[in-house]
Amino acid sequence: MVYLKRSAFFAAVLIVSTAVLSQSAEDRPFWRPVVMGTNGLIAAEHPLEARAAMQILEQGGNAIDAAVAAFYMTSVVEQHQAGIGGDGFILAYIAKEDKVVFFNGTGPAPKLATREFYEKHGGIPDAGPLSTDVPGALGGFDLAWKKYGTKDYKTLLRPAIDVAAKGHPLSFWSASQYVRNLGKISPYPSSMAVLTIGGKAPAPGHVLVQKDLARSLETIASEGADAFYRGRLARLSTDFYKKQGGLLSYEDLASYQAEQSDPIKTNFRGLKVYQSAPNSQGIVMLMALNVLEGYDLKALGHNSPEYLHLVTEALKLAFADRNEYIADPRFVKNIPTDQLLSKGYADKRRELIRPGRAMKPAPPPGDPRNMKAAAKGREVEYEDGPHPLERATSGDDGGGETSSFSIADQFGNLVSVTHSVNAGFGSGMIVPGGGYVLNNRMPYFSLDPNDVNVLVPGKRTRHTVNPALALKNGKPYLAWNTPGGDNQPQAMLQAFLNVVVFGMNVQQAVEAATVTSSAFGAAMYPQPVKGTLTMPRVLADSPARGADKDGASGVESQSVAEALAAKGHRVEIVELQQPYAQSTSGAGAVKLLMIDPENGVMHGGVSPAKDDYVLGW
Repeated sequence: MVYLKRSAFFAAVLIVSTAVLSQSAEDRPFWRPVVMGTNGLIAAEHPLEARAAMQILEQGGNAIDAAVAAFYMTSVVEQHQAGIGGDGFILAYIAKEDKVVFFNGTGPAPKLATREFYEKHGGIPDAGPLSTDVPGALGGFDLAWKKYGTKDYKTLLRPAIDVAAKGHPLSFWSASQYVRNLGKISPYPSSMAVLTIGGKAPAPGHVLVQKDLARSLETIASEGADAFYRGRLARLSTDFYKKQGGLLSYEDLASYQAEQSDPIKTNFRGLKVYQSAPNSQGIVMLMALNVLEGYDLKALGHNSPEYLHLVTEALKLAFADRNEYIADPRFVKNIPTDQLLSKGYADKRRELIRPGRAMKPAPPPGDPRNMKAAAKGREVEYEDGPHPLERATSGDDGGGETSSFSIADQFGNLVSVTHSVNAGFGSGMIVPGGGYVLNNRMPYFSLDPNDVNVLVPGKRTRHTVNPALALKNGKPYLAWNTPGGDNQPQAMLQAFLNVVVFGMNVQQAVEAATVTSSAFGAAMYPQPVKGTLTMPRVLADSPARGADKDGASGVESQSVAEALAAKGHRVEIVELQQPYAQSTSGAGAVKLLMIDPENGVMHGGVSPAKDDYVLGW
């Protein structure tokens, strides 16, 4: 057997992928199959999650039932990313009601969590007992199930209970997260006992048995969500946090209620595109779409410097508005959602984009209430000249933090979900006797009293999770989502445009290389502005391609990265696509499901990252 050196391997990939970048959608190869079905399909973050959901669909359950099964399986096979101690959003098209519904399963800051308290402690920690807000995901799924589910909890949780009790082999991706977070969990004996083998991180293939977690899931299966919020498990969680010096109390859990509210939406080229409403950042993707609708993107060419420049600038403007206006609507009254999503406001914001010059990080917000391109007293600054390319030996792989899935069923329902414990293993603390971790979502608050997302007891933080749906001619068409923090709406936007503008199939769309901007205040405390445009080498070093006046592809002497740097972007080149650094390309860890409007066939694709997996029936 012949082994290629790493440099030779990447050179070969670059040659192949450069050719891929120049091809039309019809000719573009894709490395994973497009999985199809006529009765049901799930695109998930782990094979066992897909299997759990598929079992429920095959038993006659609907997409909401299957979503509950996938959620609880995530608690078993992806504790490093999501589960019963996390938060989440559920977006669903309900066929019998012919409408899109939105369930908010995000919890608030504990009642004792004041800004002054954290200032005295030097800031908001990213782990430990002071990092946890009220976990809302379990309540959100319970609310969706009570409204639209058809199977009982014992049936829906049985797959997860069995896997927790009997064990499952850790994947290579999962095992890497145990290594990555070993220092984080090491202060807590309960975590070390459950998550390590004699103090060492388990290797891929280790069969992880979680007896305590299995018993906790059995309790929920028998007693319902009340067991977690007002029963035995609530006492386990809060007694442990009290002993550790945390702020989360029994009263915080007992008073929690998930909510159903209206999703937000916009129209894009005949499609109705739905997103998660505030306190989600879902509006970012919709605002960027509104700005980009004013351009002939297809004529620019897929991943041409001109196209990527417009995508990046539109996202900069959208994130500026996110940071200015989006927070918990229960605490921030009159968020100008309708104005932010208006086409007239997009027209104003679009005027700030210069074809040949990038905006400096971070551009100012607009004034949507008065339909002004920039807020009063704020001006956009543009880069003066090209910046040298930065070639990073390694990038931020994004950690393990979040999970997502898309589901379609035989009844015409379509579900899109993103849920998370935030960073790897959340707070890092396994609840003794419970076998589960709670989130470390508190760092998503700001301590700046003038920030719309400032910490207030009982307030829900602004969340990066933002599952999406699209309807075509009034019928369910697309469901897609991804983990990845601030990258989520960026990867989702590019995957969506790959399908809708460039005609790619779902697998091509999620395998194509993407760019990630950090030219805005980040979501996580202390909200730094990195100011770079990150892209994988396979894209950065490819020839800059655009379209001439006749629409034919043209080749310039510059690379894509050089052409973008010439416009003033601070380009950071990494070997592997970010986040997750597991492939040369691929949009985050997107799960993209499409229902063919002609024959109803379901198509599922997943990014070549993490343990993403699709099953169709």
